[in-house]
Amino acid sequence: MSGAGPLSGVKVVEFAGLGPPPFAAMLLSDMGCEVLRIDRPGSGPSPRDVSCRGRASLQLDLKSPADIETALRLIEKADVLVEGFRPGVMERLGLGPDAAAARNPGLVYGRMTGWGQEGPLAHAAGHDIGYIGVSGALDGIGELDGPPVPPLNLVGDFGGGSLYLVMGICAALVERARSGLGQVIDAAIVDGSASLMANAMWLMADGITDPRRGHGTLGGAAPFYRCYLCADDRWIAVGAIEPQFWALLMNLIEAPADLRARQYDKASWPQSAAELAAIFRARPAAHWLDLLEGTDACVSPVLGPEEAAAHPHMAARQTWVKPGGQLQPAPAPRFSRTPGAIQGPPPAGGQGGAEMLESWGVTRA
Repeated sequence: MSGAGPLSGVKVVEFAGLGPPPFAAMLLSDMGCEVLRIDRPGSGPSPRDVSCRGRASLQLDLKSPADIETALRLIEKADVLVEGFRPGVMERLGLGPDAAAARNPGLVYGRMTGWGQEGPLAHAAGHDIGYIGVSGALDGIGELDGPPVPPLNLVGDFGGGSLYLVMGICAALVERARSGLGQVIDAAIVDGSASLMANAMWLMADGITDPRRGHGTLGGAAPFYRCYLCADDRWIAVGAIEPQFWALLMNLIEAPADLRARQYDKASWPQSAAELAAIFRARPAAHWLDLLEGTDACVSPVLGPEEAAAHPHMAARQTWVKPGGQLQPAPAPRFSRTPGAIQGPPPAGGQGGAEMLESWGVTRA
């Protein structure tokens, strides 16, 4: 199972986990990697878990010396290893970075954890909400005088975690082409989430935005950057930040002159937001979208995934697809010469593993 994407020919051994590691492996598969997932005997991903699409599954008992040897033989043939266990687990299994490098010095060894491989919390349990809380990302998300609101687990697990792991793997593969050597990637969700704060830190340092929850320009306090409820109880998203975009929005909705003049008067933001809320609440979302969507007023609907798939722009780009009848995101980003592709559905436990072993030239111990 190897696609024709930009990473075609790259062999990946993925040790089964939850959340960020399988999503990272999905991205690698979408880009053309040949991914072999190591599952425990009798286990495998859900057939509906699209983050496990596009790979084969091999069931190994990692408490068995023979299966550990099989795993090491796979590592000898692999370009990349992806694992998401707590620090020290792979070492205790005999599959840690030193053991892997002894069998394959060119291996890129990708480690995904919440807290990182060292530090006071390295061995503690955790989830996205804690990682983004510690990293400084969660505190600014939510309404004024309300609690911090976790943005699903997009910022930590998948933004600060999976995407940084994949970036690290790709960078290490490029460096390996020069040195011939692999290396270990310590992809900690707390590190990636903090990295995502770079632009926010600039805006805070220059006084452009307020870091406090419910006060920031991009955090929902500004009347020109927030969501409004319409007469049919549907939401629209307004992002008219630039003065010319705000002016166009005001013209199109025929707003009062005093509201037009108060865009950056922060003291009047609560009043301006209340006035805009009353204007938008008076008509259904379809009215406002017919009037505003696609203009420089920067107004869009707030849609669920099924609705998003049917939106004319998303449908034209085929951003959401339904292979096998299940809605899922198409591979991203897009490439002009070597496009990525979904290589197949999530495998049943053990499906395709024997065939991939054979294609890699590996025999079971």
